[in-house]
Amino acid sequence: MWLLLCSLLQVFLVLSLEPQIMFGIKGRKRLLIRGSILWILLANVMVLLYCYTDQAHVKTVDSEEQTCRVSVSRPPVHHVVTTPFHRPPCSPKVNIMFMKTHKTASSTLLNILFRFGEKHKLKFAFPDGRNDFFYPSPFTCSQVKDYKPGNCFNVVCNHMRFNHSEVSKLLPPDAVYITILRDPVHLFESSFHYYHRAVPLTWKLTDEDKLAEFLNNPTAFYSKEAFNSFYLKNLLFFDFGFDNNLQADDSQVTEAISSLSKRFQLVLLAEYFDQSLILLKELLCWTMEDVLYFKLNTRRSSSVSRLTPDVRAKAQKWNDIDWKLYQYFNDTFWQKVRAYGIERMKEDVNELRRRNAEMKSVCIEGGHAVEARNIEDRHFRPWQPLGESSILGYNMKKDIDPKYKTICKKMLTPEIQYLADLGVNLWLTRLWGWIKDYLISTNLY
Repeated sequence: MWLLLCSLLQVFLVLSLEPQIMFGIKGRKRLLIRGSILWILLANVMVLLYCYTDQAHVKTVDSEEQTCRVSVSRPPVHHVVTTPFHRPPCSPKVNIMFMKTHKTASSTLLNILFRFGEKHKLKFAFPDGRNDFFYPSPFTCSQVKDYKPGNCFNVVCNHMRFNHSEVSKLLPPDAVYITILRDPVHLFESSFHYYHRAVPLTWKLTDEDKLAEFLNNPTAFYSKEAFNSFYLKNLLFFDFGFDNNLQADDSQVTEAISSLSKRFQLVLLAEYFDQSLILLKELLCWTMEDVLYFKLNTRRSSSVSRLTPDVRAKAQKWNDIDWKLYQYFNDTFWQKVRAYGIERMKEDVNELRRRNAEMKSVCIEGGHAVEARNIEDRHFRPWQPLGESSILGYNMKKDIDPKYKTICKKMLTPEIQYLADLGVNLWLTRLWGWIKDYLISTNLY
């Protein structure tokens, strides 16, 4: 703890003495030196913070006391869904594990889960101090806020590095496990642009098209031991708790995919998000109202790289394990769609899109997303990546019918703000946000 406090003091001393340190150094060189000093110090502080909070939550618990008490797992959900085609009525499922992967439209799905859980007073397992479960450390139950052995929850849904043996201790045996994947090429493009400033090895990239430069010789800018390198190679496989540096033909990869197929009852696909939600609605016995959504955490189109066939091929090869994972679950996804019924799926997707369009006309000023700087209410401003402001958000209409005001606000609220609304303490996330905003405001990145 003393080391942490000293590091923070070191940063503020440098900030206060910076004019004297830089005396006599002018122009771009001065900015580069200033940025490097601050970034090294601030990165050091964040690593210490993450390590400190992570170590504080890693505890061992006797295995006999770790089982979820099923008797407290089912709060009442006061409606029964009548299904079509003469199927018997069903009750909505409330015990859910959502493995939230990175850059896969998972924030939009998270909003759906938050709304359903809040509406039905479900018990969430939340992290403490952050918006994730101490990622990239493997998940342990002790990372859950106020966790005690034997505690039982309805929903686990924040970012984590998946560890089923630990997650299963939080949920009753009938919990439904779901996750979402995305075409690894587009996921890599998104992840690269969002995280590369947080991966020191990529700071050596100098071309205007840094993505293409990286893929032309990825081993020059990547090391599996390097800080945050996992963001840039087989990120999906890493998120699921596996070694992202294996060869794609390694038997461990095949075994890992097989284990995931047995673990997860539904794997959604970001490219077919509406179809995925219809399958989710069917699996969980939810209503169409439960899965309405607005796209959250989307980038402006100008920040998305246009991928040539050559760049796409290189990205797919570089992320070959993720590609193998995606291909497998793409096949199983369409098997489920065919089992659901192609025509029935088309009808339900059209209904979902019609209902979403109605809500958009009711809730959203102008009917579309806008740049973060143009969002009037800070509550609706999304979290931005380091060094840029590329994530879009929404303005809520001011003259909304009172009966829609609450649902509109919840559907438009980004992840960080919604977590705070649900009572999650986000002190570390907010501290990093302050540091990030300072770096942006002073043009250091």
